[in-house]
Amino acid sequence: MNKKLLFYFTLFVLCISGNFSAQTYQLTGVPITTTGWTMVSPTIVGAGNDFIQLTPDTNNQSGSIRLNDPINLKYCDKWKVEFDFRMDSNQTANGDGLAFWYLANPPVASVLGSGLGVSQNAVGLIVGFDTYNNTTTAVMSKVHVAYGQVANTTDNNNVEFFNTAGSSFHSPDMNTTLPFQGTTYKHVEVTAEVNTSIPNTWNIKIMIDGTQICNQPFTASGAAATMTQGYFGFSASTGGNRSRHSIKNVKIYTDKVSILQPSVTQTFCPNPSTGFGTVNLTSFNSQFVANPANYTFTYTVGGTPITTPTNYQFNANTTVNVIIRDNSAVLCDNPDGKIILTLSPFTAENKTLSACNNNGASTATFNLSTADVTAVPGVTKKYYRTLADLNAGTNEILNPTDYVSAPGKVYVKVTTPQGCTGNAEITLVFYPLPVSTDAILESCFIATAPNTALFNLTTANVSSEAGITKKFYTSLSNALSGTNEIVVPITHISPSTDVYVRITGTNSCYIIKKITLKVIPSVKSSILKDKIICINDRTTLDAGPGFDGYEWSTGATTSSIINVPVGSYWVRLKTGNCYTLQPVTVKLATNPVISSIDITNNTITVNATGGLAPYKFSLDGINWQDSNVFTGLPRGEHKIFVKDFYNCEPTHIQVTVPNLINAITPNGDNVNDFIDYSALAYKKNLVFTVYDRYGNMKYQADKLRNYTWDGTSGGKKLSTGTYWYTITWIENDKNNTPTNYNGWVLVKNRE
Repeated sequence: MNKKLLFYFTLFVLCISGNFSAQTYQLTGVPITTTGWTMVSPTIVGAGNDFIQLTPDTNNQSGSIRLNDPINLKYCDKWKVEFDFRMDSNQTANGDGLAFWYLANPPVASVLGSGLGVSQNAVGLIVGFDTYNNTTTAVMSKVHVAYGQVANTTDNNNVEFFNTAGSSFHSPDMNTTLPFQGTTYKHVEVTAEVNTSIPNTWNIKIMIDGTQICNQPFTASGAAATMTQGYFGFSASTGGNRSRHSIKNVKIYTDKVSILQPSVTQTFCPNPSTGFGTVNLTSFNSQFVANPANYTFTYTVGGTPITTPTNYQFNANTTVNVIIRDNSAVLCDNPDGKIILTLSPFTAENKTLSACNNNGASTATFNLSTADVTAVPGVTKKYYRTLADLNAGTNEILNPTDYVSAPGKVYVKVTTPQGCTGNAEITLVFYPLPVSTDAILESCFIATAPNTALFNLTTANVSSEAGITKKFYTSLSNALSGTNEIVVPITHISPSTDVYVRITGTNSCYIIKKITLKVIPSVKSSILKDKIICINDRTTLDAGPGFDGYEWSTGATTSSIINVPVGSYWVRLKTGNCYTLQPVTVKLATNPVISSIDITNNTITVNATGGLAPYKFSLDGINWQDSNVFTGLPRGEHKIFVKDFYNCEPTHIQVTVPNLINAITPNGDNVNDFIDYSALAYKKNLVFTVYDRYGNMKYQADKLRNYTWDGTSGGKKLSTGTYWYTITWIENDKNNTPTNYNGWVLVKNRE
């Protein structure tokens, strides 16, 4: 059916109802949009910018506006056009009128007033709104429709005079009931629908301001019957009677099925016995539209409809035209898609499949179904280990998507839906694994944790291949499973051990290598020791030979430093690229301390502590003895000197050997009546204590008793006998040395 003359003015998509989506070419808006249209002078955008002025209110003017691009209307079932027009003038007698059209040859320029601005010998569909009667020269308001070729060269062969049965229409004069002239816009609606019972025919309905003007079929006549494309537009003319012709709110609706692709190509192998290929054309529907159930499909070859599209047979390369109609659409359908069918004897191609033999395994897992031995859809494939098995149909590989194998070959038998078969060889190979090697990574010990070191695992020279990725793990099992990854490999702290790196190539295959981590231990000097010196002495600190560098806290870079006083020092010892910080101290020798003095009669025993034994003792600081006991000393003051192993400045103390009194006779004759040690009262904490032979304290004399004893205890005379006593005090030296003097006395009481 010919549907060439659909008005296809569409600028935007307008949803009408349900699944219907309509496209419109418009002349609307303020300012009015004319993009995609061409105006022929004197046509302009009118004052106010909301309408198109086809002609000014001037004599002998002719103008038009049309779409820039031609439109093919082959597949249109329905269409609709709406617009408003106005014809007004400053004079009483107005003319000539306006038209809209779909023409193979749109007007370029014209001054023929009676032709409504339509080009000469116009071919197509013309709807004219005529206000000048070329026969009577009277003002009128008529609608003319011409569907054919209109000469339009004189005042009596234009659209007003086109009379072809079934292809033309002329309304009654409506000048008294619906006059076209005036300042008020008239609203026009034209709808059309294919008449399926008459070829090349539209049922066209025309309404003006709600009044039905025309509703009848129109059949294309003459050259219009063979049109393949045309231009849509509007035109108007004035002659001796002038008028301003204006249009606005132009909306022309169409609907196009949006297809996913314009064509589909498929190759078929012929049936071996008939030479014909067989195809279900409806199986391609989903390749043209997403929801085929919403559409009606028609299939033709060379214009001849295919009556059994589900079982179409062909024995030569064939192009099938597909006409797609939207079941819910109001207006046009899409031009046909194409199914390009080709016949070719079927062959399967040999292919190579590659898979990963991760970590150097002897086998890999292959998905045999991914070998693209053919592009023909719907085939079945069976796989065999040998060609003999394939030919015999035995020992089929039943797990082709998960086939474990060493490098080698398998064979596939391919069968098409038409029953054609072909064999192909599939070569199984391993992807290359990254070129890699085990590595050793050494790093210096961490001072605070000397059994560990900080390693940058990424620097291990395991592979120099481009495009690889590396992940690191603490065990081989983790590396194989890809779990417990070392997430910060550039700062990995570890003792000496092995870690593992999973190296993945650009083909996603991996290999695992071992990285041996070695902690370079701390190397200290075995001869550098702490030293002890006297306060004013100096010493030498020597780290010894065998190191690659020395850096002392004094700034020296030699193996030893001299004239070192008491203090704390360190030396940074370099071994290879590692450094060991070794502290060393020069300590001040501690002088011995005289802890106590024991005096018995004329013997002094010196007790010393501190320093480092053995001690030496002296009464003059010149002559020294090993013994701490001095005997036969006279009564009075004595200096005692002590020094230790370090032989530093000696410690000394001044002590007193008290006078010895061995007997008293407390009888009141003032001769030997008491013991008196008040001469020692200058000593600190002086105490004089008397004991009987059993160790029982009988008397204690202190400052209150003036350090004297008269042979009594508790105010009573003691019996005659020998008594023991001790005198203790604190020497007035810096160490407050305690001194103990022991003696005995005979008490003779005379009654």
